[in-house]
Amino acid sequence: MSVFKFLISKTFLKQLVLAIVAIVVLCFLMLTWLKSTTNHGEFETVPELKGKSISVAEMELNENNLVMQIQDSANFNPDYPKFSVIEQEPAAGTKVKEDRKIYLTLNPSGYRKVEVPDLRERTFRQAEPNLEALGFKVGNITYVDNLGKDIVLQLKYKGKTINPGEKLPKTSKIDLVLGNGNRP
Repeated sequence: MSVFKFLISKTFLKQLVLAIVAIVVLCFLMLTWLKSTTNHGEFETVPELKGKSISVAEMELNENNLVMQIQDSANFNPDYPKFSVIEQEPAAGTKVKEDRKIYLTLNPSGYRKVEVPDLRERTFRQAEPNLEALGFKVGNITYVDNLGKDIVLQLKYKGKTINPGEKLPKTSKIDLVLGNGNRP
């Protein structure tokens, strides 16, 4: 039997029709299964959570069948209450599937603590940018009799002398005691 005769024979055509029917049935079953398991076309809207506490955010996410995932936050934002949401991903109003994780960044309880550098015997011109780069603010400047003009002699925080290596909250005001260039 030649190949051409086999291709037009009843046996081959029956097998071809059965194969096509099996593929159509399998595709229909697969699409029906995917539609039921992926909830195609069904979405939840992400609520606005910025500025809300953790408990309120969790309740709103549970109402919308969404899952809360908390991320750490290293930067304190004074515009938001402590332990409130300052960022969320995905953004509010986004349409997502049920049980999707919503990543929340929380506002910590305060500024993180930063180590005070050793600025003694340095000029004010060197000390000021060094403090500002670390997030501190220069507070009051007082002068005492010392041969070195504008040389940092002491660092103070809330009236108390601080030593290098001590940790203070970021954005703290550090007062400087400088030399005035006069002999003591």
